[in-house]
Amino acid sequence: MKHNGKVIIAGYLVRCPIGGYLWQTAHYLLGLKALGYEVWFYEDTGYYSPAYNPITKEFGSSYGYGIETASRFLECVGFGDHWCFVDTEHGVKYGAHADRVDELLREADLLINFSGVNRIPLEKREGRRAIFIDSDPGYTQLLLENGDGPLRAFLNEHDKFFTFGENIGTTRSTTPTGGFEWIPTRQPIVLELWADASPPGHSYTTIGVWDHPGRDLTYQGDTFYWSKRKEWLRVLDLPKRTGVSFELATDVWSVPGDFDRFSAHGWRFIDPDEISVDPWRYRTYIISSSRAEFTVAKDMNIRLRTGWFSDRAACYLAAGRPAVEQDTGFDEILPLGPGLHSFRTCEEAAEAMASIEADYARASAHASEVAREYFAAETVLGSLLEQAES
Repeated sequence: MKHNGKVIIAGYLVRCPIGGYLWQTAHYLLGLKALGYEVWFYEDTGYYSPAYNPITKEFGSSYGYGIETASRFLECVGFGDHWCFVDTEHGVKYGAHADRVDELLREADLLINFSGVNRIPLEKREGRRAIFIDSDPGYTQLLLENGDGPLRAFLNEHDKFFTFGENIGTTRSTTPTGGFEWIPTRQPIVLELWADASPPGHSYTTIGVWDHPGRDLTYQGDTFYWSKRKEWLRVLDLPKRTGVSFELATDVWSVPGDFDRFSAHGWRFIDPDEISVDPWRYRTYIISSSRAEFTVAKDMNIRLRTGWFSDRAACYLAAGRPAVEQDTGFDEILPLGPGLHSFRTCEEAAEAMASIEADYARASAHASEVAREYFAAETVLGSLLEQAES
């Protein structure tokens, strides 16, 4: 594809205007622009209409808050006139060039459909090339294996299929493929956005959802859990084992009794929406308030060994913040060392933190090196585009 070609990123900003999603998309937009492409962001409600409002904590069909937040953020990162949002139910289009939406879909050299929250039928884009990026590995493939016909039909409208589960399709993972050839990719990071980190904070932190039982899946008689709560219970004693300060930006209050139980063991919590409601505060929390990331993973990624590694963890690394992440098989791909640790048990997590604290400067330098070598946006996206064209 010629370097002045037109690329559309179809994503999830207006309907979920929170820090992680906003930055995740911005890295794609800015990375592709740096490679010389004309880049647009696109979103519509035709496939999935509910929108989340982090102020009211409600889901619904009101898009005003999301439109305002997404448009303001996109303006800040240089895409104020290169985005479109379509409320398909009411036939209303938003964005500086909303009247060009149909034309853009027909003209784009490549559509990158991120996470599958937008369905753009072939006829709307006149058969132009499209790729799908699976950011929720394990879940997608198990749905396919369980006979999800609409998902299969949706995927079949794309030319190639990429996944953050970098072990899928190899002997390193037991994840079924659902009949698709999955090409490994990972979250691109615009390193400059995280390079001005302040001196590290005092706490190991993370940002995320505590419990989400509605997305657990059964496959071949075995239940695979999407929720992370069960994994947090495995490391309940970690503060007492390490003497390290932990602060989790997660909605622990969603499960009665969990806040008191974990607080009694030394964990501290803050409302994740207070961090994520503003993308700049989300960024500041990582580069100024955090010492390192400590987090668990989803059961299905752990047991299937998908190789998934979170976009949030990659931002921590780019900020020179070490990361201690629960083992999903990513150690088959990324270089473990002073600033990046994989753990299976509470004991291993404690050992990782002892290693970081023994020489924090060395750990920080290694974290930055991993981000630079493995997550730099131009490298990740250059590879993705090359494989999309092959």
